[in-house]
Amino acid sequence: MSGNQKTAAILAIGDELLSGRTRDANMHYLAGWLTQRGVTLKEARFVGDEEADIAAALNSLRASYDYVFTSGGIGPTHDDITVDAIAAAFGVPVIEHPKAMAMICAYYQARDVEMTPARARMARTPEGAELIDNPVSGAPGVKVDNVFVMAGVPRIFQAMLNAVEGAIEHGSVIHSRAATARGLPESKIADQLRNIQAALKGVSLGSYPIDGDIKGVTIVARSENAATADAAIDAVSAAMRALGFEPEMEDRK
Repeated sequence: MSGNQKTAAILAIGDELLSGRTRDANMHYLAGWLTQRGVTLKEARFVGDEEADIAAALNSLRASYDYVFTSGGIGPTHDDITVDAIAAAFGVPVIEHPKAMAMICAYYQARDVEMTPARARMARTPEGAELIDNPVSGAPGVKVDNVFVMAGVPRIFQAMLNAVEGAIEHGSVIHSRAATARGLPESKIADQLRNIQAALKGVSLGSYPIDGDIKGVTIVARSENAATADAAIDAVSAAMRALGFEPEMEDRK
């Protein structure tokens, strides 16, 4: 792929994710959202509620990718420590952001709900951070350099993504094509895939067996050039037919 491809990572935060109590949905949504904007999600990390671990993971990721998105740990409770960890990673203090406080107060006042110290805690941000609007529950996320600090609740995470649309530089869109052959073992087409990959430049082939190696396989061709992706999946389909399997083709867009 070319140098026009932007890259990103997600850092999902929370003991509940690592214990299996909560299933993460944000990585899947973010991957699709980024793909539509020509940004490739290159890495996903999960980390528990330990400030030092969060800060270390964040510093590693933000040095490696164009964008880093965090999810989780910015609520009103004692174990919501993401803001503190972000501040530690950047070497800045945590402040009570006046605009964030005003936004949170207005949200609860409009609903005739008491503004408690716990809710006020959600106005804490790393010094120098920009706010990310939260139309769902009022408490904003924050942006620091190339790091977007988002809520863990999926519908809030998604709303915050819409709010940062203008901050994401679009890269080259990747065109994806797929062909599935039911009953074709992945191992039986491996040599053909290797030859197709070697013959075509600017395309990557992914092989995904269906519930084991004997129930079938889906081959996905990805390229910045639509014609190249088409040529690759046509070659894959021809190889499937030569082996006696009729491919099921994904609609081309």
